[in-house]
Amino acid sequence: MDSLRIPDRLVSRLPGRFGERADRSVVSLVRLHGVITPAATPVPRALINIAVLDKVLERAFAPDRLAAVALQINSPGGSATQSALVADRIRGLAVEHDVPVLAFCEDVAASGGYWLACAADEIYAHATSLVGSIGVVTQSFGLEGLLQRVGVERRLYTAGEWKSRLDPFLPEKPEDVEWLRGLQGQLHEMFQQWVIERRGDRLKTGADLFTGDVWTGAKAVELGLVDGLGTPQAVLAERFPDAEITTVEARKPLLARLGLGAPAALSAPLDALLGAVEAVDVRTRWARYGL
Repeated sequence: MDSLRIPDRLVSRLPGRFGERADRSVVSLVRLHGVITPAATPVPRALINIAVLDKVLERAFAPDRLAAVALQINSPGGSATQSALVADRIRGLAVEHDVPVLAFCEDVAASGGYWLACAADEIYAHATSLVGSIGVVTQSFGLEGLLQRVGVERRLYTAGEWKSRLDPFLPEKPEDVEWLRGLQGQLHEMFQQWVIERRGDRLKTGADLFTGDVWTGAKAVELGLVDGLGTPQAVLAERFPDAEITTVEARKPLLARLGLGAPAALSAPLDALLGAVEAVDVRTRWARYGL
């Protein structure tokens, strides 16, 4: 059996637990890049959701000699539910493994992106980063009359008075908008409470932080939304000088690992239309921040 022992020089190159250097601690670096959405259809940029990240986060917190987990965040936001699910998962693993979590904001950590940042014990940003947008936004389209103009008849059947509420193909109703604003108010309150819970007395007293406004990283430090300015390379090298920084990423699908192409593009006209609308939504979220 001794002849089957893997040499130490090769073990140190293996991923996960077996790749840990016996003489060095580990800092796991997880990149959270993209719009936060449960959608799984192809879109122009990467996506963030619990289905994609659950196993990634498990692996990030798995090393025996783990000193910290770093989150590299670049997101304009998206789904409140997915933001909360990913943030809760990060907090649960941090408590379970008793390790600190540090977040680093890149171009933008806004709305749901900032929700994710607040899952960390400490938040850092670049002076030029865009941080905040603690609010709720709902985007839709008014498509009333579109189908008729292209010669398509839509048939909608419902059971329940409000099942077709805010249907983009129907005229907008004031009572529907009022209902939506009520939901937004509830979500906004949850967002505020999360930020207050995580940031506590670090938030600047008297500052109006919950208007949905966005600030540069430099201003965010003054407001207490972030703890300092710095990059992962600089901060982690100073805080954990002897640690090995290990990037933890989602494993590629089998077809991608084999070098094979992605599944065929959407073929049904309506699916293609919905896919295009989703792509526009993703692009719009980034465009709000000049990206």
